[in-house]
Amino acid sequence: MKKDLIFILDFGSQYSHMIARRIRDIGVYTLLCNYETSISHILSKKPKGIILSGGPFSVYDNGSPLISKNIFQLDIPILGICYGMQLISFLFGGKIEKSKSKEYGKSYFMIDHSNNNLFDGIPKKSIVWMSHFDEIKEIPKKFKIIGHTSSCPIAAFSHLDKQIYAVQFHPEVKNTEFGISILKNFVFHICKCIPNWKLNNFIQNTIDKIKKRVDKKKVVLGFSGGVDSFVTAYIIHKAIGSSLNCIFVDTGLLLKKERERISLLCKKMNLPIQIIDAKNRFLSRLTGVIDPEMKRKIIGEEFISVFQKESEKIQDVEFLAQGTIYSDIIESSSNKNQLSDSIKSHHNVGGLPHPTFMKLKLIEPLKELFKDEVRKIGKKLGLPKDILYRHPFPGPGFSIRIIGEVNEKKISILKKAENILLQELKNYNIYNSVNQAFIILLPVKSVGVMGDKRTYEYAAVLRVTNTEDFMTATFSHLSYDFLEKVSNRIINEVDGINRMVYDITSKPPSTIEWE
Repeated sequence: MKKDLIFILDFGSQYSHMIARRIRDIGVYTLLCNYETSISHILSKKPKGIILSGGPFSVYDNGSPLISKNIFQLDIPILGICYGMQLISFLFGGKIEKSKSKEYGKSYFMIDHSNNNLFDGIPKKSIVWMSHFDEIKEIPKKFKIIGHTSSCPIAAFSHLDKQIYAVQFHPEVKNTEFGISILKNFVFHICKCIPNWKLNNFIQNTIDKIKKRVDKKKVVLGFSGGVDSFVTAYIIHKAIGSSLNCIFVDTGLLLKKERERISLLCKKMNLPIQIIDAKNRFLSRLTGVIDPEMKRKIIGEEFISVFQKESEKIQDVEFLAQGTIYSDIIESSSNKNQLSDSIKSHHNVGGLPHPTFMKLKLIEPLKELFKDEVRKIGKKLGLPKDILYRHPFPGPGFSIRIIGEVNEKKISILKKAENILLQELKNYNIYNSVNQAFIILLPVKSVGVMGDKRTYEYAAVLRVTNTEDFMTATFSHLSYDFLEKVSNRIINEVDGINRMVYDITSKPPSTIEWE
């Protein structure tokens, strides 16, 4: 079936891929391409609509990404978001300046003209998610203001004659109360798309592509044990069977009894798995390292070195597979023109050595999917719930949950603390109602008193968040009874921690992990 298409031009926003994901969610296919994509290429794809993403730039600065004004002559509906809105204003002669009052996070949006297709069915006042430091002071001719916030008088506008719309807020993030409704209005009412894209198509298409690409060669998979790597392994195994070789590396930075868990689950799923003990290798490389980016780079290099060494023992290995997902790539800012600000590298993205060193071709079947989409695929594939809904554990492991230098003593402390947290999450039956929960060990010691004696031990942070896509998140509102129980158990049972605090920041402005 011919698919209706929405074309997204990416200006480097951390949320660009989320726009594509939201529109795919409502059943319409999307293509996300760099802003420099030619008009002829856009036309060749026959899109029903075009979206201009946000970005970390000021449109009036030299070197900021711009597009040809000819795109507005294509008679294709256009929606500008954040930077995309400012860009439309700039190209049509509007005035943009630095905001006197910056807006980050929650804001209240008021519709000024309800008689427009973009806000059809949206309440006159609603919550939106803002993230901008510039604002439009004067709209261009032939445009009208259709919405504002208390500190942003021009928060949405539309063209008087053409189907050009723009919003300063981000409808693609879950924090925008009626964001999906706004996107649906644009995609269905304005662009006249028909929903005919399904995740099932992705599964079969991916299996077919892997089968064709790998042919009679073999694949070695860097297996972490999380839902991403399990789904990756399952899809590749369905494509090439015994030609897949899963390698799990015990870095010494893992949760308690992780090796046993991986071995048991892989046996149940008939996945071939080889467990490599590399604790000494990783910990020796991390000795004296404090910078989190350096930790990630080192771990990325060591992972690849191990895979390279093990792959040489297997005949006809030509590919290295990884469970990389969209959010990994976005936060590592790995788009080809490096438009987005780099938030942090990931051991399986920004941590990779140069391909000439790696000697293996990459297969990343999930790199265009978000975490919740990966879980949906895993569910369709029939994976067990304890895999699908397990909380994410970072590839670099405890190295980035130990702030500062990593050593065996700190790892032991954190391993015991996280095991207690896991037990209580399950005891209180809230493990599945939060999306990620863990402990951070700080390089800070505080004075305490235990048994009438002075202690001077580490402070630790409890971090629990709720999220759907891991691009935005809010801290979990947990009961004081639960927090007290976790705190008391950790302090009483774990030598080395005498103070617990609870992290109540959301993402953004913070990331979920601390490093």
